[in-house]
Amino acid sequence: MSLFTELRRRNVFKVAIVYAAVAWLLLQVSDTLGPALHLPDWFISAVAFLLILGFPVAVIFAWAFELTPDGLKAETKSDADAPVAEKTGSNLNHIVVATLVLALGYFVVDKFMLGPDVAPAKTPPADQTVMQQNADNSIAVLPFVNMSSDEEQEYFSDGLSEELLNLLAGIPELKVAARTSSFSFKGKDLAIPDIASQLNVAHVLEGSVRKHGNQIRVTAQLIHADDGYHLWSETYDRQLDNVFQIQEDIAVAVVDALRITLLGEAPQVRKTDPRAYQLFLEGQYLKRQLSTDSLNQAVSAFKQAVEIDPSYVPAWAELADTYVWGGGLDELSREQTNALADQAVQIAISTDPDYAYAYYVRGITEIFAKNNFPQGIDDFEHAHELDPDNAFIVAAIGKGAFLTAKYDLAIDQYKAALAIEPIVPEFYWFLGRTYLSSGHLDEAEASFRKLSTLSSSFRYDYHLFEILLAMGDLEAALAESDSDFRIAITQFLAGNTTEADEALAHVIENSHPYPIALVYGFRGEIDKTFEWLDKSLEEGSYYPTWILTETAFRSIHADPRWDILLEKLGLLEYWLERSPEAGH
Repeated sequence: MSLFTELRRRNVFKVAIVYAAVAWLLLQVSDTLGPALHLPDWFISAVAFLLILGFPVAVIFAWAFELTPDGLKAETKSDADAPVAEKTGSNLNHIVVATLVLALGYFVVDKFMLGPDVAPAKTPPADQTVMQQNADNSIAVLPFVNMSSDEEQEYFSDGLSEELLNLLAGIPELKVAARTSSFSFKGKDLAIPDIASQLNVAHVLEGSVRKHGNQIRVTAQLIHADDGYHLWSETYDRQLDNVFQIQEDIAVAVVDALRITLLGEAPQVRKTDPRAYQLFLEGQYLKRQLSTDSLNQAVSAFKQAVEIDPSYVPAWAELADTYVWGGGLDELSREQTNALADQAVQIAISTDPDYAYAYYVRGITEIFAKNNFPQGIDDFEHAHELDPDNAFIVAAIGKGAFLTAKYDLAIDQYKAALAIEPIVPEFYWFLGRTYLSSGHLDEAEASFRKLSTLSSSFRYDYHLFEILLAMGDLEAALAESDSDFRIAITQFLAGNTTEADEALAHVIENSHPYPIALVYGFRGEIDKTFEWLDKSLEEGSYYPTWILTETAFRSIHADPRWDILLEKLGLLEYWLERSPEAGH
């Protein structure tokens, strides 16, 4: 008897077919259930390995044993009981057919009913589909919790979180919620799915930082927002001089956990001296408090950072921005701080010509410190070319458009910025002001009402007061007049000049020239309005930068002195080319 005939008689081929079909089914089921049960990646590989090892065992077993009515018996003779062999073969035929039918059925269901090529019963709208696709590669980095005994180390945990956020934002295809949006949830007791829903992201990175002397422990965990499952978590114990390695380790782990390595390479950490980095984080924390003392302290921190590492570009850019915000004015004049801002931002750009934030800062400096609107707008646009997905840089183009009365463009840009970052208070403030300046009062009120639910630090109540005046609702404006500034306007419009003048005297005694000019503008006293605007220019204030946007100054637009004033501010060309939507 030939080997082939003997193999067939002993049903080895049939056992092999059944084994192969069952093994294929087991692999398909494992591939489906593995992710659903959050089994480790090696699970499917282990199943495949065991099934491969089992195949020769099954073949040898079929050769060596025969299934009989009395159970398994060893094959010792080539002339085994033919009826028994035929009975066994018949049973295996049924098993083979059943197994193949089952395998074929699974293949049909998977390929034609569950496969991606079949249209769903109801196709979602295109924008919803895009949103869902983006959400798969989206993440928010929540502020890491400061677990140190020293509350002053808050700047370190916040700064580390922000640097991680910036690092992940460098991955081209990864959508990362901006700092303002993510940090708005700091200290709030909200569930991860609620936070993710508001930020429109699919994943959340959270963690804690414990710092003691030169030792730090960072715990990070990546959470899938829909079901709350942890995709990855890790604890890092390092020396402070290894903090950049921690950032890189966490970022690479997040990239790997999100399986997006094909969408962009792992980000590279911008390293510096550990002490310079600590001062940089401290300076950022202080700058955001926006008080006179904190801004001065921030200047000191950034200056120390660049003294330690003169090539650390982020610190130079932040130093320039802090000068623009008013840091250093306790000892220096505005002209001196503006010059220092110029110097710092130029060092940043010459050191790294591709650092987008430096161009954004220079644009702010050119516009608010020098009234050089063309250069500032060019810098915003170049920053956008370098970092087109940065919501704040998208909004910066809107800011330049708003200040130059290009309101349609400004509205489009702020809407685009809000599409990227939906809960940034600053964007709603500028959008509301743009609507107000362009005469879209209902939309302006809606923007400021939304802003009121997000932040109490923005001055939106004054603009709601402006809306009432623009609507001609003097009665409601009188009811909102809870300051000398507003009383000086509304009481004058109501004909109560004594009360109005008393309030105005208090405004003149306690305010800068620009707010005084606003009061006179609302009251329609043209000569006084120009008088105080001229004083504001002499003072070197940045307030006149906003002059085209102010509803108060509509009363002086027809005066010949208006064009002369705008020419001094570098705004005349924008005024002359404004569109009909640019207001009165």
